[in-house]
Amino acid sequence: MNFHVITLFPEVCKSYTDASILGRAQQTNKGKGAKTKGKKITVAYYNPRDFSNNKHKKVDDRPYGGGPGMVMMAEPILKAWQKAVGRKTLAISQKKVKTLIMSPRGKTFDQAMAKKFANQYDHIVLISGRYEGIDGRVKKALKAQEVSVGDYVLTGGELPALTIIDSVSRHVPGVLGTHDSLEDDRVTSGETYTRPDVLEYKKKKYKVPQVLLDGNHADIENWRSGTK
Repeated sequence: MNFHVITLFPEVCKSYTDASILGRAQQTNKGKGAKTKGKKITVAYYNPRDFSNNKHKKVDDRPYGGGPGMVMMAEPILKAWQKAVGRKTLAISQKKVKTLIMSPRGKTFDQAMAKKFANQYDHIVLISGRYEGIDGRVKKALKAQEVSVGDYVLTGGELPALTIIDSVSRHVPGVLGTHDSLEDDRVTSGETYTRPDVLEYKKKKYKVPQVLLDGNHADIENWRSGTK
C-alpha cells in the first residue's frame, strides 16, 4: 500500500508515520523466516509550495464572491497530485488509485471504509487542506472523494490524513505483528489488565477480575467475549 500526502506541513505528519508500527512497516524486512518481506507500506509527502509558480511560493488566494479567509489554489495541488501518481497511473489501472480530500463536509470515515481502501487500492492520495478550504475544481478534476473523521472542524487536514493512514495500514498484511490484534475481527469485553493483580492508588485498591486469575480458559474466553 502506497500513501501520498499532499500537505503544507509534511514535517508534522512525518514525525508520526516514521514512528512505531507505521515506521517499521516502511522498512524492508530481510530477516530469515519473514512471512512478508519488503516494505508493507510507503508514505510520501508533497508540499504544494514546491509546485507553486509564484516567486513567494504562495498557494492561497482570496475567494471569488467574497467571504472571510483564503482558499488554497487548485494548480499547486493538481501538480502535486500529478507528481505523486501521475506516472504510476500509466502503468497501473486508475481504479487502483483513490484520492481523498480531508473535509468536515465529507462522508464519515469508518472501519468498513478502512478495510475497503486496503483491499481495493494500491495508492491512496490524501489532500490536506488549510485556511478556508480548497478550490472546488480540485475535487472535480481528480474525481476525489471528500472524507471526514468526525463531526467537528479542525485547523487543517493533517490529523484526519494520519488517522486514515493509521487505520488503513492496520489492514495491510504484515503491518501488525499478529492478525489477532485486529480488534474488529474478534468480540472483546474491551477491558484488558496486566501486573500487578492489585493496584493501590490514592489509598484505594483496584483488583484484576478474579476470573482472569483462576486459570479457567473457558471462563476467561466467556469473559472476553462479553458473556461473563
